[in-house]
Amino acid sequence: MSQVRVLVGTRKGAFILTSDAARKNWDIAGPLFAGWEIYHLKGSPVDPNRIYASQCSGWFGQLIQRSDDGGLTWNPVGNQFPYEGVPGTHQSHDGTAHPWAFKRVWHLEPSLTDPDTVYAGIEDAALFRSTDGAHTWQELSSLRRHGSGPLWQPGAGGLGLHTILLDPSNPQRIFIAISAAGAFRTDDGGLTWQPINKGLHSTYLPNPEAEVGHCVHHMAMHPSRPGVLFMQKHWDVMRSDNAGEQWREISGNLPTDFGFVIDVHAHEPETLYVVPIKSDGEHFPPDGKLRVYRSRSGGNEWEPLTNGLPQKDCYVNVLRDAMAVDSLDSCGIYFGTTGGQVYVSPDAGDNWAPIVRDLPAVLSVEVQTLP
Repeated sequence: MSQVRVLVGTRKGAFILTSDAARKNWDIAGPLFAGWEIYHLKGSPVDPNRIYASQCSGWFGQLIQRSDDGGLTWNPVGNQFPYEGVPGTHQSHDGTAHPWAFKRVWHLEPSLTDPDTVYAGIEDAALFRSTDGAHTWQELSSLRRHGSGPLWQPGAGGLGLHTILLDPSNPQRIFIAISAAGAFRTDDGGLTWQPINKGLHSTYLPNPEAEVGHCVHHMAMHPSRPGVLFMQKHWDVMRSDNAGEQWREISGNLPTDFGFVIDVHAHEPETLYVVPIKSDGEHFPPDGKLRVYRSRSGGNEWEPLTNGLPQKDCYVNVLRDAMAVDSLDSCGIYFGTTGGQVYVSPDAGDNWAPIVRDLPAVLSVEVQTLP
């Protein structure tokens, strides 16, 4: 019988949750790296026992950890990111020029074909790649050298490169998103980059339709349709049917179009999930009701999913990397909250149950479907 392994990064350590295909009874291991911020853990789709983790501390800096046995043991690997060397500046919050600074690794994205190749999204706004299992790293520096770089400005959480989408049909194509610079695409393996923000509208910008400067919170794709992208922006849920060349809004009947996560059903490319949050100033569910919204039509028409979720006095947030989808026949959806709960729906969102409560605030959730 298949198993699932849920990788949870929190403000104070990592946790690994495992269950069989029924997804009712769970083993909970952790905290790993107790006391450290674990921004992201993700396993290789080629070798599920290979897991990478980003471990960060304001006191001790940034570490990359690697496991080769499914998270039972870990070893720190190459943590020297050659970040210096890109000239120029970006904008600070007040609009003044600020030199680039290496702060933390937000997101790790293992290759779809090689367990030793992994990408790292950095704050400030850099993309790195390792081809030797994270022992050494090279920056794809043409991204930060893009002519619009001086106009990039940090979002409230920092100038983080938080989304990395690898095109399974074209190994030279990568999509990334940066808060608050926008979305970008390379078609040549990272040698050159182009902004893909046409159709985005951000009222807080001097030019609401600017080429860059949009605060993208998260992007998602279905591997069977890598040219169709979905986006949760600072405000607005968006869709592109041409690899980001043009976007259109699909917020439809959502109670609010602010939020952080967006994801796609494993077997239904037109079925989407978001978690609406009240506003950019009040990071909690509208009316204190924790609701996942599902669209079976690729957007615009949304239904609230509430069975098993608290429907009063709930004031948690769900951060941008804190939702994941397994690939079992009955598709499982997972998300974690800043209140330390991790929820699972083993039936594509119809019914929910907490796997665990009272963890530290959840920063990221990933899931592996194991044979």
